[in-house]
Amino acid sequence: MAHAIRFYETGGPEVLKWETVEVGEPGPGEVRIRHEAVGLNFADTYFRTGMYPAPLPAGMGVEAAGVIEAVGPDVTDFREGDRVTYTGSPLGAYSTERIMPADHLIALPDGIEFDTAAAMTMRGLTTSYLLRRIAPTLKAGDTVLLHAAAGGVGLIFCQWAKILGINVIGTTSSDAKAEVARAHGCSEVIVYTREDVATRVRELTDGVGVPVVFDSIGATTYETSLNSLARRGLLVCFGTASGPIPPIDAMQLAVKGSLFVTRPALADYIADPAERADLANELFGHVATGRIKIGINQRYTLAEAEQAHRDLEAGISVGSSVFAL
Repeated sequence: MAHAIRFYETGGPEVLKWETVEVGEPGPGEVRIRHEAVGLNFADTYFRTGMYPAPLPAGMGVEAAGVIEAVGPDVTDFREGDRVTYTGSPLGAYSTERIMPADHLIALPDGIEFDTAAAMTMRGLTTSYLLRRIAPTLKAGDTVLLHAAAGGVGLIFCQWAKILGINVIGTTSSDAKAEVARAHGCSEVIVYTREDVATRVRELTDGVGVPVVFDSIGATTYETSLNSLARRGLLVCFGTASGPIPPIDAMQLAVKGSLFVTRPALADYIADPAERADLANELFGHVATGRIKIGINQRYTLAEAEQAHRDLEAGISVGSSVFAL
């Protein structure tokens, strides 16, 4: 019998319910997947709290890896027994098995384990588009600022940036997390609980600032991020862990140096199958050869989803977390 996490109202972690569910057979363009591992992402909490709207009742989760058990009509790219991973809609990844649109799936190479895939598909593809699409003009020797450098995206980003020769100034909340970030290629780390980030960035860049800031925190870091940018710099707000960024004041951007701000979403960079394949293949290549290592530092069962969300929102998680099935 299949099981899944569902929620019937928005709110705290306590709204997550572990239930028995009926899965059924795949329809046209669909497959049934048996999950082997499920990803835990901060974006999951946005759906749970209602920041991202979802019709209720709803499943939870957007990332998982597993094996196709049944294929519906009109599916030509996959067959029973294929190893796959995915990230994105529809909600429902927190489950032992489910029906999934085949065109949302990514073939998983044999050299990458299921738990690794569940820990990195969203984070890795996010890093891929940030470095290869959002700021493709960055080159070896450039320096950027990355908030949450010891987080799931942060640790992949630091490693990938080092491969490209890009220096990363990272921020963390503690010395312990700073050491983790350094071990994964972060050039300099600012512990924001005792240092002024923008001031320190200016010191590290001879007063110039950085050309790009990558900010997944949002409300509490927005002003600091703007103040860390060089003239005509770009602020990439790709997450809102502390809440949404404030309304953008166009004149403020002009006064601070003709700055640019973008709020990208992964979905818009993997909607095209060819682009998704390009981003995924580069990611899988780095991971399969060991150039990028995926550290799974927290493991839960799906029945422990409530606690997993509490840990995530408390900021005690380091790197990636997965639900192991």
